[in-house]
Amino acid sequence: MQDAIRLTQEESDRLRALRLAKPARQPRSSDRRSMGERVADLVALTVGSWRFIIIQSLLLALWILLNITAWARNWDPYPFILLNLVLSFQAAYAAPIVMMSQNRQAEIDRRNAAHDYQINIKAELEIELLHTKIDAMREQEIARLTEVIEALSARLSPPAA
Repeated sequence: MQDAIRLTQEESDRLRALRLAKPARQPRSSDRRSMGERVADLVALTVGSWRFIIIQSLLLALWILLNITAWARNWDPYPFILLNLVLSFQAAYAAPIVMMSQNRQAEIDRRNAAHDYQINIKAELEIELLHTKIDAMREQEIARLTEVIEALSARLSPPAA
C-alpha cells in the first residue's frame, strides 16, 4: 500500500519547498520599506482620505471668502491666480507620490498572488495525495470484502459429489 500512495520526487520536493516558504517565516514587507516608501504611503493614505478632502475644501472656501470680502488686504483677487498656483503645485507633487505608493502596493499584490498560486499548487498536491490514499484504502476494502464473500460462498456451496 505504501508504494501506491507516494508522490513523485518532483512533487515531494515542491511540497517540501512550499511548506518551508510560509509567510510567517518571511520578514514583513512593511519592515523593509525605505524612508521614501514610508513617506509615499503616508502621503497616499492622507491624500486619499475624506478628512483631507474636507479640510482642503474648508481651506479653499476660506481662501476664496477672505479674498472676495477683501478682509485680509485681498492678496489673491478674483480669478484667484495664486490659489490656482498653490493647487497646481500640490497636484504636481501629490500625484507622483501617490503613484509611487500605488506601484509599491501593486508589487506587493503581485508577490501575494504568486504566493497564493504556490499555496494552490501545494493544496492540489496534498489533495491528490489524499485521493491516492483514499483509493488505496478503497481497494483494500474491496479486496477484503471479496475475500469475505468468497469465504461465505465456499461455506454455503454444497460439497462436490
